[in-house]
Order: sequence, then C-alpha cells, then structure tokens
Amino acid sequence: MASGHFFWAIFYFACLCSASLANNAKVNFREKEKKILDQILGAGKYDARIRPSGINGTDDKATQVFVNMFLRSISKIDDYKMEYSVQLTFREQWLDERLKFDDIGGRLKYLTLTEANRVWMPDLFFSNEKEGHFHNIIMPNVYIRIFPYGSVLYSIRISLTLACPMNLKLYPLDRQVCSLRMASYGWTTADLVFLWKEGDPVQVVKNLHLPRFTLEKFLTDYCNSKTNTGEYSCLKVDLLFKREFSYYLIQIYIPCCMLVIVSWVSFWLDQGAVPARVSLGVTTLLTMATQTSGINASLPPVSYTKAIDVWTGVCLTFVFGALLEFALVNYASRSDRAADMHRENMKKKRREMEQASLDAASDLLDTDSNATFAMKPLVRHPGDPLALEKLRQCEVHMQAPKRPNCCRSWLSKFPTSPFKKVPCLGRGQCSRSKRIDVISRITFPLVFALFNLVYWSTYLFREEEED
Repeated sequence: MASGHFFWAIFYFACLCSASLANNAKVNFREKEKKILDQILGAGKYDARIRPSGINGTDDKATQVFVNMFLRSISKIDDYKMEYSVQLTFREQWLDERLKFDDIGGRLKYLTLTEANRVWMPDLFFSNEKEGHFHNIIMPNVYIRIFPYGSVLYSIRISLTLACPMNLKLYPLDRQVCSLRMASYGWTTADLVFLWKEGDPVQVVKNLHLPRFTLEKFLTDYCNSKTNTGEYSCLKVDLLFKREFSYYLIQIYIPCCMLVIVSWVSFWLDQGAVPARVSLGVTTLLTMATQTSGINASLPPVSYTKAIDVWTGVCLTFVFGALLEFALVNYASRSDRAADMHRENMKKKRREMEQASLDAASDLLDTDSNATFAMKPLVRHPGDPLALEKLRQCEVHMQAPKRPNCCRSWLSKFPTSPFKKVPCLGRGQCSRSKRIDVISRITFPLVFALFNLVYWSTYLFREEEED
C-alpha cells in the first residue's frame, strides 16, 4: 500500500515538471516586450516633455547625462575655411526611474527603441557646428536601449563639419587644436548636467588616416558657459593635429630653392649675352611669383605674417635681385666701353701729337744739319724752368709704391670668365661689370645659406616652444 502511494507521488511530480517546462517553452518574449513597452510608455503613463528626476529620485537635483563617443573618421581639415569634418558615433546615458520594468528573472536585458521622440531626450547641440547630417542608409543609424533599472542609452551616428579657428603664424610648421563642443541649449545646470563617462570617454578608430595631418592626442574637458539667462553645461574634446611637413618640403621649399639657384646661373653667363640673361631672370621671377600666388590662394587672408610668407618673400627677393644685378652689370659694361673708347681716343691723340713733334724735330735737324751747337753744362742753373720740371718728374717716379688694396687683391684671384681661368692681375685688366659678376657668384649663395640657417633655427625653435 505504501509503495503504491509512493509511485503515484512520483508520477504526479513528473507531470507538474513537464507542464511547467511546456509553459516556459511557450513564453513569447517579444510579446512580453510589447506589453512592457505599452505599460511604461502608454498614454497617460509617461510624458516625454518632463525631464527625469535627479540623483536618488530627488526633484530638486539636476539630471546627470553621461557622454561618450567613438571617432570613426576625420575626412578633411580645411585651412582656408578653418573647419574640419568628422564622423562619429555619439552616445548619451542617463537614469529615468519612470522606465523601470520587470526583467523576468534576468531574461530581458534591455528594450530597444528606434524612435527617439518616445522618451525624454537631453537638448544637446554642438556649439561650433557648421553643417551636420544623420545617416539613414539602409535604416536610420540610431537606437535607444532601456534597461530594467531605468537607465537609458541613446546612440546615433552623425557627420559634422565643425569650425576650427587656426593660428597660421608657423604655417606649415604648425600644430592646430580643433575642438568639438557640446552644450545644453535650454536646460541650465540647475536642471541638466553633462558629464564625461568614466573610463575612456573618447575612442578613436585604429589606423586613422588624415591627409597632411597627424592626430597626436586628444583631451577632454568642461566648458560651462554663463549668459544672462543662466549657466549651461558644456563638454569639449580638444584634438591636437600636427601638420605633415614632408608634403610642403617637396611641393614648396625645394622648388623655391631650385628657382633661386637657377637665377644664379646668369652670373656665369657672358655679360654680352643679353637675351639669355634677361630671359632667365624674367622667367624665374614670373615662376616664383606664380608659385607664391598659388600658395596664398590656398590660405585665408590673415593680418599677420606666416612662416611661408617669409620664405617665399625672401626667395622672390633673391630672384629679383639677380635680375637687378644684370641691369647693374649691363650699365657697368656700357660705362666700361665708353671709358675704353675715351682712353683709346686719348692714346690716339697722344700718338698723333708725338708723331707730329717727331716730324717737326726731324725737319729741324734736316734744315740745320750743318749748324754748330754749343754744349750745355751739366750743372743746373738756378731759376731754370726746364730743369725744375724734369726734377719734379723724377721725384714722382721715385716715390714709394702705394700699399695694395686687400679687397682688390682678393678679387684679383678670381677669374672673370667661366671659360677663361686667367685671373685679373693688373688694375685695368678686369672691368667693373666682370667684378660685379664675380662678387655676386659668392655673395648671393652665402647670404642665402645664412638666411636658411636663421630661418630654420628660428621657426623650428618656436615650434618646440609651442609644444
């Protein structure tokens, strides 16, 4: 009898377990989610216009919204418009105790919504935004998750074009700080406070590639603002970009150096090659001016002098100086030719006068060949004007030689023609035009090298100070 009762008890327990398992297998969790959403968001039960309570459900405390983001890409940084474009996944999280629900023994982790207007949302806006748009391909890239304890997570993918005021004094050896600012539009800090989420609030995609820039680091900070309507909560991310100098070295600095060096070729051309020297000088000048205009066309018109302005201005000055040097050489050459012609004319007249005096003396000797002449004494008589004049000439010829000029001696060591290696030895063998070319061949490269030393030392040192 006892064994029969025991058998029926086991049978009854097995039936209950199988019924319970059958009931659990038939539970529709999607239906449960619908009922919960209707329960917590139904008409007359939840008002999205009212902000959630503060800390610990107190109404007199501000609602805290924790913010974090994931930077997906930075497409461009525009120097002319002083703006940059970024694509990011933006997330906000806050506590709304009105949205608490039963998680069915931990089986419902969260509820998902795609309509942001169903729940209360912080009135956040990007204060330095110029343009922006959401992503709706294939579906709107946005979701809202409601957790059982009332926490709400809002996530959305957006693309923004943000203002980035730049200081271009060290361009292109500069670093720029571009900010991303988020603030509350209508709620003051007494009602709404934005906070950075603890533990890595800003994440950046790996292998972020930027044209002409490198993202060195980023910093998060607070930027609350006070107006005549109250104080508003604000968050900001400072992105530090370093400009890649290799692009500008290849595209600007090396071509400018080459143009300056090409302009020096005219110093080695013959001074009589006027078309060649003029064409070379004008061509390099126009090329340098065109390159300078192209550089300035890609930059905003600022009121201060940039590092690239100093470089292009000095290079343009060197090219223009080479053209002016030829004008000076041409003027000196014409002056030398005029002096040579005058000297030749004087020599010709002197030779004619000497020839005329010799002819007159010869005629006199021929007519008076039979006459006798008295021998003049070797002793000079006092008051003899002819003797005084000859004595004065002898004194001039016996004067000590003048001390040689150092600069002239140094210049005489250099040849005045690129094809002739004969140095200038005498005073009249080297014309002034040739000496100007010789001086320019040495002076221009030395001064340009000195400029490079000062330029790079100054701006690289200032860049380190900026760091």
